[in-house]
Amino acid sequence: MNCILVRHGIAVEPDEWEGTEENRPLTEKGKRRVRQAAEGLATLDYTPTHLFTSPFVRAYDTARQIRTVICPTLTVETRDELAAGTKPERLVAFLHTLPSDAVVICVGHEPQLGEVASLLLCGKAFPNFPLKKAGAVCIESEGLMELGQGRLRWWVPPMQLRTLGKQAQAKRHEDM
Repeated sequence: MNCILVRHGIAVEPDEWEGTEENRPLTEKGKRRVRQAAEGLATLDYTPTHLFTSPFVRAYDTARQIRTVICPTLTVETRDELAAGTKPERLVAFLHTLPSDAVVICVGHEPQLGEVASLLLCGKAFPNFPLKKAGAVCIESEGLMELGQGRLRWWVPPMQLRTLGKQAQAKRHEDM
């Protein structure tokens, strides 16, 4: 299994938002950067079989951008295991139910995603594995995802993803 964890893009600041936390959206800058990061993710040559997201609007909108760029035939599936504030062990338990040959993209929040990464890589939830907004990490496993048995394939900050995306766009324009 390959599990790609992606943090949502830049959202409206909580003190600038009058709605509920669940409905806090991406900013225009956040939308633009997520699109560029998704273009960068597309260059890493993975064909996702599943695309899961937190039910929170900012994560769902990030997942929709990823779907548009990388996997337009997949359905974006909302999972409570990815909601902000959910224990990371819940997502790990859910991943364990998926086929061992799955390529899964999970879009969610910090600190949960970093803690999931540390659970999969080290077997314990550590607070020092944070993902930046619109950053991504890929963890692989020979079979089902087990605690401490994952292998780090890559951990790419958003700036590098955007750079990869811009390079891919420039190459496409050159080839035209």
